Amino acid sequence: MKERIWDTFSALVAIDSPSFAERAFCDALRRRLEALGAQCYEDRAGAAIGGDCGNLYATLPGTLPLPPLLFSAHMDTVEPGRGKRACLGANGRITPAGETILGADDAAGITVLLEALRHLREQKRPHRPLELLFPVAEERYGAGSAVAEYDRLRAKQAYVLDLCGAIGTAANAAPTILSFTVTLHGKAAHAGFAPREGIHAIAAAAKAIARLPLGEPLPGVTCNIGLISGGAAGNIVPERCEVRGEIRSLTHAAVLAQWADVQRTFAEEAAALGATITAQSRCEITAYETPPDGSAVQRFRSACHATGIAPQIAPTLGGSDNNNFAQHGIEGLVIACSMHEVHSTREFCQLEELEQCVQLVTELMAGEA
Repeated sequence: MKERIWDTFSALVAIDSPSFAERAFCDALRRRLEALGAQCYEDRAGAAIGGDCGNLYATLPGTLPLPPLLFSAHMDTVEPGRGKRACLGANGRITPAGETILGADDAAGITVLLEALRHLREQKRPHRPLELLFPVAEERYGAGSAVAEYDRLRAKQAYVLDLCGAIGTAANAAPTILSFTVTLHGKAAHAGFAPREGIHAIAAAAKAIARLPLGEPLPGVTCNIGLISGGAAGNIVPERCEVRGEIRSLTHAAVLAQWADVQRTFAEEAAALGATITAQSRCEITAYETPPDGSAVQRFRSACHATGIAPQIAPTLGGSDNNNFAQHGIEGLVIACSMHEVHSTREFCQLEELEQCVQLVTELMAGEA
């Protein structure tokens, strides 16, 4: 099994698939799915979000008279992800061959799903009806799954392969992520001849930022300022400063409350210097929680025990396509699939973990619980 997993993984990694440019990857994946007997459909998400292809759906009829399950892994990668290749070490550790990411996020998840389908087919093992969804642009706050055609899906429970950690790790809750921009408007003036005639937009921004409790202002809430820009030249009092950041929490209301506090702080410091502000925000994804005692979690625990894996279920502060699934009434878990140090050129995965995850996912597909 390991040799076939490696062949599939290395072939998928070698296909460039940065967000909004997944066309070649989608075509290759569709060929593999259809060779396994799946019926495939591609939606028009690409046109909606400015990409070159849509989300890919696949269905396989079941041999067990049970409700369908949804499995998902996204097709896109972050940069630098062009020209990537996988290198297999003697200890089964898979790393990038060059100065790119590896792309285990999420080629690992897709490899596991393909191999699990092969297992079911080769072993003629009874299984549930299966629905698979491979979204585009997940790395852009789930842009592809946000516009997916949910009326095509019958499954009400999902397993999303898109998490770091040991096999058996799963996330049953994820946060609301709110991105924001605050623009401070001051007044330009010559910094040498008439500094008192100006209103220093950057100074107002600095005073506001100094007041904000960045990091974790409250338990379970994170707030960050990640980008500041403004000014025109060193001898001009800056009339404009733009500040960008984000807020996260597992509680949606807590994010909104923190955003209100951020706006109030900027408005107060701007007013103290005679400046004004405009503020914009965007809720990128919305928090959800899958009940720990629900059937999706209990099925996962049973599959772990059946394969000799210790389940570890906890919330995460990272978002995924599962956030969007939850908004459409699909109860799910995000499960680990051997991706480590993702979004960096140090990214790696383990061949043994991929094999272990195949066994777990096969059990989820075939389980009667």
